[in-house]
Amino acid sequence: MAFLHEIFNNPFAKRALAQVDLPNWISDNLKPGFGQRPYQIEAFKRYIYLDQEDLEEKPKRPYHLLYNMATGSGKTLIMAGLMLHLYQKGYRNFLFFVNSNNIIQKTKDNFLNPQASKYLFNNKIVIDGKEVLIKEIDNFEEADNENINLKFTTIQQLHIDLNNTKENSVTYEDFKDKKLVLIADEAHHLVAGTKSGNIFGSWEDTVKKIHDSNFENILLEFTATIDTDTAELVQHYQDKVIFKYDLAQFRIDKYSKEINLIRSLYDEQDRIIQAVILNLYRQELATSNNINLKPVILFKAKRTIKESEQNKENFHQLIDDFSVAMVEKIQKTSTVPIVQKAFRFFESKGISANEIVKRIQANFRFENCLSANNDAEAEKNQILLNTLEDENNPIRAVFAVQKLNEGWDVLNLFDIVRLYEDRDGKDGKPGKTTLSEAQLIGRGARYYPFALEEGQDKFTRKFDDDISNDLKVLEELYYHTKEDSRYISELKKALVDSGIYEDDANLVQLNLFLKPEFKKTDFYRDGHVFFNKKVPKSFDNIKSFADLGVKKTNYRHTLSSGVGRMSSAFFEMEPTQSNDEVIKTKDVKLTDIPKNTIRFALSQNPFFYFDSLSHYFPSVGSLSNFIDSKDLLAGLEITFSGTTNRLKEISHFDYLEALNGFLQNIEAEIKRNSTEYEGSDYIKEPIHKVFKDKEIKVYKDSERADGQETLVANEPWYVYNANYGTSEEKKFVELFSRRFEGINQKFENIYLIRNEREIKIFDKLGRAFEPDFLLFCKQRDGEQMTFQVFIEPKGEHLKGHDKWKEDFLKEIRTEQKTIKIHTDTYLITAVPFYNYNNENEFKTTLENTLNE
Repeated sequence: MAFLHEIFNNPFAKRALAQVDLPNWISDNLKPGFGQRPYQIEAFKRYIYLDQEDLEEKPKRPYHLLYNMATGSGKTLIMAGLMLHLYQKGYRNFLFFVNSNNIIQKTKDNFLNPQASKYLFNNKIVIDGKEVLIKEIDNFEEADNENINLKFTTIQQLHIDLNNTKENSVTYEDFKDKKLVLIADEAHHLVAGTKSGNIFGSWEDTVKKIHDSNFENILLEFTATIDTDTAELVQHYQDKVIFKYDLAQFRIDKYSKEINLIRSLYDEQDRIIQAVILNLYRQELATSNNINLKPVILFKAKRTIKESEQNKENFHQLIDDFSVAMVEKIQKTSTVPIVQKAFRFFESKGISANEIVKRIQANFRFENCLSANNDAEAEKNQILLNTLEDENNPIRAVFAVQKLNEGWDVLNLFDIVRLYEDRDGKDGKPGKTTLSEAQLIGRGARYYPFALEEGQDKFTRKFDDDISNDLKVLEELYYHTKEDSRYISELKKALVDSGIYEDDANLVQLNLFLKPEFKKTDFYRDGHVFFNKKVPKSFDNIKSFADLGVKKTNYRHTLSSGVGRMSSAFFEMEPTQSNDEVIKTKDVKLTDIPKNTIRFALSQNPFFYFDSLSHYFPSVGSLSNFIDSKDLLAGLEITFSGTTNRLKEISHFDYLEALNGFLQNIEAEIKRNSTEYEGSDYIKEPIHKVFKDKEIKVYKDSERADGQETLVANEPWYVYNANYGTSEEKKFVELFSRRFEGINQKFENIYLIRNEREIKIFDKLGRAFEPDFLLFCKQRDGEQMTFQVFIEPKGEHLKGHDKWKEDFLKEIRTEQKTIKIHTDTYLITAVPFYNYNNENEFKTTLENTLNE
């Protein structure tokens, strides 16, 4: 039997899921700064889809589902969104439990403290027009029916409370008549009973009793770890794992830092010095690029708290004694390329060895170093440990043994220094210590968000295809260890198995350079490339609902009535219907509904408060204008359906009910058709500033490792020395080479440039698109216009998924923007996707485009 999440791999389920809208009670109430990533939206939609559709694989009630999500991928955000959704579906009582008290403290901040940097919700939670509070309770007797009632506990404490009743504690009686959502974090700790084959009397048994106490109950488990080696656990979870998003996919989707192992023959002290120098380099590099970053180092002891305390004491002594000689020793002896790059940077910025010493001593003062070794310490310092990214948090170094391997959220950890040298692996297999190190590295690999320009995605890596870029160091975590080939081999295996690391042995580094003869051309020196930017959407020209694509279809409201009938279960009878029972419809203009009723309905929904409306309709002026304008509310109608008598007697309450539904529809349509960003007008940049030599990494023996040099190396129209593209891209280049002679008859200065992620273009919704190729060619006759053509080869399996990109290319072609620079005229155009299966059609379209 397959896992539940595998049903979403089939095309039918994918299409059906695409039709599921993310409800605004989720999207509007989560903190905007977090944004919802595509995989998180998918996680919400899967629950909604499974709940509302009648599928063969539909989980039985009471629901028990598991989200298997990578460390750092936002499990708590999914919990928060599902809480909002389940509240809207009628749930009011939520029980959160986990294995560790430390995680409880952190999670309370995320759910309850609006001042916390990682608080998950908007300042005001509004669901169906009503404000909802999140209330922490001790037991469910305190619960109310208007808000989200949330009880936090550890699984151990829950087990004790339920099996040893005492005053004010939770009891089994609490659950008898209440439907409940149970949320289990780090859920892999909760299945020891299943694993052993006997759950009786276990923590797991306690949870099962609560879960089974009401048919409507829901158990949602979250973990980054599922044991797929134990048959009992595989069987247990097969019909429960609704979503799987592992570390490997998390890394592939660029949401993590990349891992680098810094191995050296240095002793412990010099490894520390090398790490603090790199720490300073990251800080200064970030500052020089207007990125606010305080990088943190973790110093890891092997086994005992005593070792860690000694490490901390030794470190303070080292910082006190820090000297120019220590810095210069590393500069002279380190062969690690990034260390030498750091020293070149310091030199370029005029930061002397003496200044390096001063800055490092200031950064790592005693009060800027924190120990997190035993329960009391970790709890006391919980706020500092979980807010390391905050501007007012001074901590630069953390000393630990094991306490931070689980439940620790940190984005600005960039170096882990292993302060011991032995290994516990056997026969090439990682030992327990090495596996825990890999787990810790995975936790530290969370990406530190930054953007270099307006609208850039802050949360994903930006330099995978530009590995020589200085800022790539801000996307990497370094693990500092003594050179030991057997240990490194074992650690790499543990990291690769976890999915967070790609062994360099599988990759090849390639040099991509512009041909010297191209660099001598007038086009390279004086030519321009045109693209646009992602900019905040301007609503200045929005004057009406129509401008935001709000449909003119009337909202339909059915008036309640007592009309009904009884029929036989055994005989088909056509019941007679009196005139009083015939359902008719009636259109009512909003101008015919009393204004005080409209104003009251508007006051019930925060979206229609004036400050919100003036964002979408800057010229609206006042709430009265919004109500009275024919381009806004006054131009719309509501269609009421009901019996003749009911349509004659539409009450104030009927109007209010209809208006509430009508306004929610309008809100949803405005939001669906509005975006935070949009594409700007075209801007220009010199060709020689945009397209450059670079280094890239690709998988050995992959389709990209072949550079197609035999075809492109000697062709003057191909500007790079090689094409390290996909097989589809290579087929397109083959086609172009065959058609070149025909194009050459009408055009000169023909240059095909593979876009190595150098430029993006943005559509009207602010979505980013990096066309694979740009074709430039200048007419020989007539206006002698230079064409810039965007071209995107696309494999058959991706055409449907990326349809919006093809639509965007068609829009560019339809617009055919011309731009004049001095005496030169450029025409910006595009062609639909190239696909080998439609090569002849594409060929005709390209030639027609160049003839227009």
